[in-house]
Amino acid sequence: MEASSVNERLQFGKMGYGCKHYRRRCRIRAPCCNEVFSCRHCHDEATSMLRNPFDRHEIVRQDVKQVICAVCDTEQLVAQVCTNCGVNMGEYFCGICKFYDDEIEKKQFHCDDCGICRVGDRENYFHCKKCGSCYAISLRDNHMCVENSMRHHCPICYEYLFDSLKGTAVMKCGHTMHVECYNEMLLRDKYCCPICSKSVIDMSTIWKRMDEEIQATIMPDEYRYKKVWILCNDCNDTTEVYFHIVGQKCSHCKSYNTRTIAPPVLPQY
Repeated sequence: MEASSVNERLQFGKMGYGCKHYRRRCRIRAPCCNEVFSCRHCHDEATSMLRNPFDRHEIVRQDVKQVICAVCDTEQLVAQVCTNCGVNMGEYFCGICKFYDDEIEKKQFHCDDCGICRVGDRENYFHCKKCGSCYAISLRDNHMCVENSMRHHCPICYEYLFDSLKGTAVMKCGHTMHVECYNEMLLRDKYCCPICSKSVIDMSTIWKRMDEEIQATIMPDEYRYKKVWILCNDCNDTTEVYFHIVGQKCSHCKSYNTRTIAPPVLPQY
């Protein structure tokens, strides 16, 4: 058979099949429930809606053994090319993740350390051992490491971040959340990490504005010399400062990202 005809067979139906998550020319048989789904996300979404909570479960991608060609409907062992009609069931194929995708513009790659496939081109990412995930090259030696920082749910929408299809933002404190959730948080004038409460952007301009507001706002006599103990969320320093209705400023890092706490208990002798 000529090379051109072989290539035509492999490319037949490309981008013509799939689901809302992936364009691919196959479906998978879930090893956990023996049902057929377009992809693992379709499976997980369907099972999460089951009435009986004990029936809800997620697929383990590496356990998939059987796939069904979407072009000729032949069920077979996991492989890139259909054993019956000869089509490429996925232009990108990972035999470890049992993952197929015709949209190779995503520049998929398998990360051995993550144990799953990522998108965005291997050359643009590195795996941070402490954080336990792939980060953009721009963050190499330029981010606060938090152990297993991606292996938790987004603090805004609660979707599991490690294998989410959405982009992830790494904040100054090292904690992570979806990019769209992060941007929505800033639009709502929320500038603290939902996990550790540290400021996520440079707040110096806002702190200067608060300084000016405090200077222009004289407190009543009964509060003018009142002192309170504060804990700074940005530097974790604890100190006693003058109370003001606008806010309490950390004397160490000059941040207003503080909260009032009870005074420390002195040791007894």
